[in-house]
Amino acid sequence: MPERKKGAAPRKTRSAELQLAARRTSSRTPDKVRVLILEDNEADAELIRHELRRSGLSSITDRVDSEDAFVAALQEFEPDVVLSDHSLSQFDAQSALALMRKVTPTTPLIIVTGHPNSDETVACLRAGAEDLLTKGNLGRLATAITDALALRRPLEALTSRQIEVLRLVAEGHRTRDIATRLKLSVKTVESHRGEVMKRLEIHDVVNLVRYALRVGLVVV
Repeated sequence: MPERKKGAAPRKTRSAELQLAARRTSSRTPDKVRVLILEDNEADAELIRHELRRSGLSSITDRVDSEDAFVAALQEFEPDVVLSDHSLSQFDAQSALALMRKVTPTTPLIIVTGHPNSDETVACLRAGAEDLLTKGNLGRLATAITDALALRRPLEALTSRQIEVLRLVAEGHRTRDIATRLKLSVKTVESHRGEVMKRLEIHDVVNLVRYALRVGLVVV
């Protein structure tokens, strides 16, 4: 399972960020899951790689341990999933989640920690972490990853604009407010919302909001 080298990358505009989020899964080779490991302990990172190999999940990994490296990896490596300890010496999972909401809001982050009952772990789950695994019991890792990706697969059918409309609807904005924010007509926003419902096969706003919450587009 190869691991890429790190590199610097310029910050993207909001429009570019949304385009990146929209194309993330659709541009992937289906038999390779891109796994970004946010971990400052190489031995712990190797435990994760070992479990990925043992499970048979075909993947390519990258490990980072700082905010700058994490931002660069989100933009260059474009992970399908992030695995993170909840607290590192230079960076933590809550900060990672905050960055991901700006750059790639639909990418899942799974906590992999040796301290599952800590306040920090609970805070990460409340902030939108997808799942929680302990470093001493990684047997469920491949399943957690594939389940998280399957949940988000319907988003492949949406454009970046439609994802933005979905996010704003889920945040509770009215159609006219969304039109003003995006500089679109009310009719165009209504058309986008209808197309989102059609492509996601969700036929009411309540379940649309629930789905957006579940995939991390918005956080309560």
